[in-house]
Amino acid sequence: MAATDSISIFAEGTFEEQILELVNYLARTLPEDGRAAFIQPFQDALTTPEGQKPIEEDEERRRKVLGSVIEQVKGLGDGSEKEIEGFFNLLFSHLLTLFPLDAPEIRAHLDTLLKTIISVPDHTSTKYRIFSNLFNSIPRRSALRLSVYQTLLEFASANDELELLGITQTEVDKWLSEWEISSEEKSGFLKLLVHAFAKAADATTSFQYQLSYVRSLPPSSPTAQSAAVDAIATALRLPSYFNYDALFRIDAVVAAKDHPLFSLLQIFLNDGLAQYKAWVDSHPDVLSKYDLDGAQLERKIRLLTLATLGFQNMGRDVPYSTVATALQVDPSEVESWVIDVIRAGLLSGKLSQTTQTLHVTRASARAFEREQWELLEKRLQAWKAGLASVLEVVSATRKKAGPGTDNGANGAAAAAAPSGIETPAAAAQAAVA
Repeated sequence: MAATDSISIFAEGTFEEQILELVNYLARTLPEDGRAAFIQPFQDALTTPEGQKPIEEDEERRRKVLGSVIEQVKGLGDGSEKEIEGFFNLLFSHLLTLFPLDAPEIRAHLDTLLKTIISVPDHTSTKYRIFSNLFNSIPRRSALRLSVYQTLLEFASANDELELLGITQTEVDKWLSEWEISSEEKSGFLKLLVHAFAKAADATTSFQYQLSYVRSLPPSSPTAQSAAVDAIATALRLPSYFNYDALFRIDAVVAAKDHPLFSLLQIFLNDGLAQYKAWVDSHPDVLSKYDLDGAQLERKIRLLTLATLGFQNMGRDVPYSTVATALQVDPSEVESWVIDVIRAGLLSGKLSQTTQTLHVTRASARAFEREQWELLEKRLQAWKAGLASVLEVVSATRKKAGPGTDNGANGAAAAAAPSGIETPAAAAQAAVA
């Protein structure tokens, strides 16, 4: 759903004619002999006694009449899909026109109508259109958009159709920056997204909203502390999540430093298999308490250890024996672990069965702090020295070849360039990938 500004819904006729159109539609659900009695009170309310202001000039009377109509909305009515949609478009148009958007009355009327629409079975596609039309007819900054989208989100989640919304985190961030709602309401909406995507078995998206939810809370609050611990557990639980450095940039996570899961998180950021095993021995009940799989965690710490080893040996050959020692595995298992770490996107390289080595071409840094910057600086210095030697070759080739042979010189320079030299951009990308 696009985050456009409000759209206008136009209808022909006067206020009286449009209200009677709504009332006549509602009357379809009644026996034919009872319809006239149902419509008559509305006709009377729309009639202006002599000497009083016409209803077109009396906003308070129009609000009362519309409120009376809303009270009679018990379902979607007896009409085609197009008629149902048109009925609610017209009804919501009057509601948004007659009441201030921050008035308690409009919130009450809106909540009543949303609950009524949701409670009716069937007409699923029509409901989506009604909610979408309503959302886009509400001004972009209005808090009412939150109520409508929450209802839409809950409806889609209950029907296992969350993908129909096409919602993105960029869009959510934009809405939360626009809607004039409290910080508590923003947090509540993010929490709803966490649960909705978890129910849809989209653990990765759910976790991204979980991080946003934790960031939205006051870091020192009990709610934030509980949410931070849950986020740490989720990050450890996800089999393909390795960016633990991102969690240490969240204040609420750092504030949970006394929790045992925080010390485990530190191991996954900085340490290896030996430290992990020591932690497990000293915290025998924590894994089961937070539904963490010990075998899966051991696999992840090995992959991270191998990625760190690769980062420290970028552009070099690493013996199988070195890898086996770091991972505490038999040398015969090294190749399968290297394949796993490549599949995880943490490292790129080539295995040589002949030399029993891994040549590392790219590896991910688990954190990017002073040590990683120093390694990057060394690689850039090496690249700079290599480039200087290439320029010397180019210059010497040009002098020997004479004028008019630039292409040949360039070719000679390319041939003379040391293999494996990366540009600064490539080196930086390799370091932070």
